Amino acid sequence: MTGAALAPQDGIGAAERARFAALQAQFAASYTALFDDPGLPRTVVIVPSLSLDPEVLAKVSGVYHYEERMLCLLLLLRMPRTRVIYLTSTAISETIIDYYLHLLPGVPGGHARARLTLLSCDDASAAPLTQKILARPRLLGRLRAALAQGGPGHLSCFTVSELERRLALALGLPIYGCDPALSSWGSKSGSRRIFKEVGIDLPDGFEDLSDAGALTDALTELKRRRPELRKAVVKLNEGFSGEGNAIIDLSAAPDDHGLPQWLRDRLPDMAFEARGMSWEIFEAKLRGMGGIVEEFIPGHVKQSPSAQLRIDPLGRVDAVSTHDQVLGGPSGQIFLGCRFPADGDYRRDIQARGMAVAEALARKGVIGRLGVDFISVRDGPDWRHVAIEINLRKGGTTHPFLMLQFLTDGRYDPGSGEFLTPPVSRAATTRRTISKAAPIAD
Repeated sequence: MTGAALAPQDGIGAAERARFAALQAQFAASYTALFDDPGLPRTVVIVPSLSLDPEVLAKVSGVYHYEERMLCLLLLLRMPRTRVIYLTSTAISETIIDYYLHLLPGVPGGHARARLTLLSCDDASAAPLTQKILARPRLLGRLRAALAQGGPGHLSCFTVSELERRLALALGLPIYGCDPALSSWGSKSGSRRIFKEVGIDLPDGFEDLSDAGALTDALTELKRRRPELRKAVVKLNEGFSGEGNAIIDLSAAPDDHGLPQWLRDRLPDMAFEARGMSWEIFEAKLRGMGGIVEEFIPGHVKQSPSAQLRIDPLGRVDAVSTHDQVLGGPSGQIFLGCRFPADGDYRRDIQARGMAVAEALARKGVIGRLGVDFISVRDGPDWRHVAIEINLRKGGTTHPFLMLQFLTDGRYDPGSGEFLTPPVSRAATTRRTISKAAPIAD
């Protein structure tokens, strides 16, 4: 359900950080003029890289196909002076490309195809796409040559890690996304700190745990102050789509001085969400990236709603949507899909809490799309909402929602929770190809 980007790995220096900050500041300065006029020339470089921990990522079913999620952004070619450069690990079938281009309203396929550049690494290995790009000087040369043909450009990435920042510096382009220096706010521990800062409910638990000893101590304290607790959730800071989670059963835990050892002995037998995960791998990841422990929230009527938001380069926050997640896996923590919008009984509450989180992140300098996930339990007529994590990236619902916007010229109404489409007329149909309502790659 979440995935913080990879932590910095190459010791980027102060000069490089300053260069990146300058690129982002220049992007913010030009944002209003450029993004308010869809008729202006621009180039959008789409990098659908899942730059996350490779061992955790390898546990995600179907991860090889994730690079195709952002093909929805090919519909940016509806803007007649926009160029799109799309990078992938391996070449995408022209049949798939043609399918997307034929969805463009009022734009000849040939005209759109001439403004689209597809670049492939010809490398199906498990390494992150951005890492593959950076390792190929000739590909970078072709990318720079393609950039020279268009107007001002920016990177649109699925996740933004140190790798994406290195690519931005190599190309001299800004990123519409979170600076990797701020990515810790999208980790499990960072999420808990933000929720506390904002003052919204979160599960009882502990963050910033770095080894089995700290994990045992946290579980011991949690069980002692919550004797009725029957389960706890252990989460890796940079888990993705619920795959970095594990459940520990506390129902038979002793209530005497033997509790710490009892817990330590049972860590290898936790119920891991990821297929093929072992305690040895999990413990190594815990040491490398840290993690948290939280109470498992029980409830006969329980939902998993989420609020999606966007922070633009000027720090303004917009509500993008809400939805109820459809979850699966051994203990119901793996994202499978969603229902839009979230339940009307609590949609506004979830959205308001998400806005508060996004505004706090905006004050810290975060930009781009994000999601805030909750667990909601109904007790009689009322719902209790607890915030569980922040996703500082595009999510599993970004691409279908962008497709809906592109195909209908519609917009989400935060007040009603409805998706509204404009009146259709012959004149409107013509104007829709360059409509100001068209969503921007972010």
